[in-house]
Amino acid sequence: MLLLQIKSAIPSTRFELVLNASDETKVVLVVLVVLSLLSWSVMLTKWLAFRRAEAAGRAFMEEFHKGGRLEAVASLAKRSKPSAYTRVLQRALQFLQETGLVRGEDGQPAQLSASQVQALRLVLDAETNTERERLGTWIPTLAMIGSVSPLLGLLGTVLGIIEAFLGVARGGSGNLAAIAPGVAEALIATATALAVAIPAYFGYNIFAARLNRFDGELDGFGTEVIALMAREGRL
Repeated sequence: MLLLQIKSAIPSTRFELVLNASDETKVVLVVLVVLSLLSWSVMLTKWLAFRRAEAAGRAFMEEFHKGGRLEAVASLAKRSKPSAYTRVLQRALQFLQETGLVRGEDGQPAQLSASQVQALRLVLDAETNTERERLGTWIPTLAMIGSVSPLLGLLGTVLGIIEAFLGVARGGSGNLAAIAPGVAEALIATATALAVAIPAYFGYNIFAARLNRFDGELDGFGTEVIALMAREGRL
């Protein structure tokens, strides 16, 4: 009897609105909660990944600028902590080894032709794109959550309003007190959806900007590798 009295009471808090919501609204809310947890886990994971990548990149570039010749920076890449920068450099060195251009027959650095320099540039661009894709994994998920969540919230709101008007029709009362709880329950889905979508949108824009900046820095590093070869007379 007490449970029936509680159920029939008018909800006075958001929590009570959720507890008394229709099954359809509860399903929408559960999906939104799952999306929220997913978006926050992606943002935390990406924040840690960018922090490690940027720290490793700064440490490597400081040593790279002190390295001098290509052989010295090649040794630096082997003993440094693996990062996007070391992988890009190792890919360039692998290209030189595959083409037999590390040393000429007289022991002096061999020179690359114009077509080989262009091929090296393409190899560096491909490796840079690979590193960008590796670091950018799951970032598009934030955009998807930011786009889908408001639609799910709208769906929950529409279903809640339909249920509210059906309740009014069944009860035969059309005053504001009879309609307000159902409308308030329906709007809970919209509020929850916005609470999920807004952080996801912010996270996507922030990490997309950081990814573009990191991609530009890697591209600039590839140019520095080619410039190093030019200083050593390899081009």
